[in-house]
Amino acid sequence: MKTFYSLGVILLILNMAVTRVHARVHLHVINRLGNGRVLNVHCQSSDDDLGYQSLEDGSETTWSFSINFWGTTLFFCDVQWDGLVWYHFDAFDAVRDHGRCRSECRWMINRDGLLFGYVPQDGLWDMFPMTPV
Repeated sequence: MKTFYSLGVILLILNMAVTRVHARVHLHVINRLGNGRVLNVHCQSSDDDLGYQSLEDGSETTWSFSINFWGTTLFFCDVQWDGLVWYHFDAFDAVRDHGRCRSECRWMINRDGLLFGYVPQDGLWDMFPMTPV
């Protein structure tokens, strides 16, 4: 009986791990700078470089990915506007974002050049830090 219980626990843990690995995350970076200002974006992970993109005011870039088996997936972005300094932020950190945006992460750069991440549980946009590159 103890063997069956142990086997059941192992199968449950494996099922949770496989579900976590195969879950797709959809990520959005949105330009809300206003006044027709273009947002330059370069996002990547250790495995995937999504290249440079120029987002017109009001537009966004999106991509999807699966969290790796170890739960350490990290996508980061560098953004720049008005020909000024590039800023860096982590667009998806599996440890930080597991509870906040399991299947969809939305980031917005507003007219003041501040970064906001959408928190679906609260229905609010929280401010996040960006660091100059």
